[in-house]
Amino acid sequence: MRTAAVTQEQQERGEFCEEIRRTLRELLAKRAGPAAVRAAVATPEGYDTALWAALAGTLGLPGLALPERYGGAGCGPAELAAACEETGRALTPSPLLATAVLAAPLIAALGTGAQRADLLPRIADGTLTCALALPGGSLPLALDLADDNTATPWSGGGRSGGVQAVPREGGGWSLYGEARHVLDGHSAGLLLVAAHTGGFPRSRTLLFLVPSDATGLVRRRDTALDLTRSQATVQLRDVEAGLLGEEPADGTLDVLGALAATGRLAAVALAAEAVGAARGAFDRTVEHAATREQFGRPIGSFQALKHRLADLLVQIESARSLTHCAAADGDPVSAGLALAQALEAQRAAAAETIQLHGGIGVTWEHDAHLYFKRAAADELLFGPAVRLRARAAGRAALFGETSGEVA
Repeated sequence: MRTAAVTQEQQERGEFCEEIRRTLRELLAKRAGPAAVRAAVATPEGYDTALWAALAGTLGLPGLALPERYGGAGCGPAELAAACEETGRALTPSPLLATAVLAAPLIAALGTGAQRADLLPRIADGTLTCALALPGGSLPLALDLADDNTATPWSGGGRSGGVQAVPREGGGWSLYGEARHVLDGHSAGLLLVAAHTGGFPRSRTLLFLVPSDATGLVRRRDTALDLTRSQATVQLRDVEAGLLGEEPADGTLDVLGALAATGRLAAVALAAEAVGAARGAFDRTVEHAATREQFGRPIGSFQALKHRLADLLVQIESARSLTHCAAADGDPVSAGLALAQALEAQRAAAAETIQLHGGIGVTWEHDAHLYFKRAAADELLFGPAVRLRARAAGRAALFGETSGEVA
């Protein structure tokens, strides 16, 4: 009976995920086509605010994985991954990754009751967007994807550099420093800033809440390789901030553990997004191969091209299956391996898209370069795949006691 109940629950969850995919695909086909994507990235926000309002208000996307008591849908990684797969397929610019995948889980895990009650409902209904600001290029390190985040001083280590937090007279904190490559950092209504406090001998990493209108906060949208994923540089000059959560007297607020847990969710969501982008590029290539003629016949009828496309489809579907397994079991090893596999499939699909489109594949007017840049930028931001696999091997102790570091 228990097995039958689990099977029924899995079947219902699978059907719900398919409904998410179908609904999102129909909406994005109407409102996030190639022309709409190019127009969205040219706006000051870097995304279509009206589309984001529809995704939040009609579909409840930002609250998909949030508890129902905060206005969310109470779903899990599988449903969020299904949504990310479709936004990745269309390369839809949106605050979904920065807000729902990176910031919201940290607020839910670490925030006080008042902070959760204030922030999570506004995230769920789409009226509040967030960004996670980490010093340097430390996103995969802080999220425990590429190295052990407890052993690597990625947020400054209490020394010069990074972001430092200093107690203010009368209470509160002041932040000093700079964070780069902050996803949607220029447009988010709230920043979650990782900073070191306590000085070098007793330094520890904490997360702080900084509103977008804070005095001393300077945000600059940067020119990014991937046009569809906005990045910013955030400078903090004596910025007043509030601590996320309430640190006990013994200093046991587990920020690094919460970041690692968020990293597992982020790995699954990013893998799904990469699989979606790979499949989007693949579908465009198949369509081109079926209509582009050479020597009086479609180029897709040539056996050599059939083999290349078949091999590519196997690689994409393998990454998709691994991503689904990682979303179901919640294992950090599976999550890291799924992301590594998905990034490689995305890179292969983008490269084949450009090559099999021939001359038009290298033009600015064609969409092939958008997929190629997404693939390259994702590996720079969240990889590379070799470090993700090394960390997964370290977690699984495949080679004995190891931190998962590679030379």
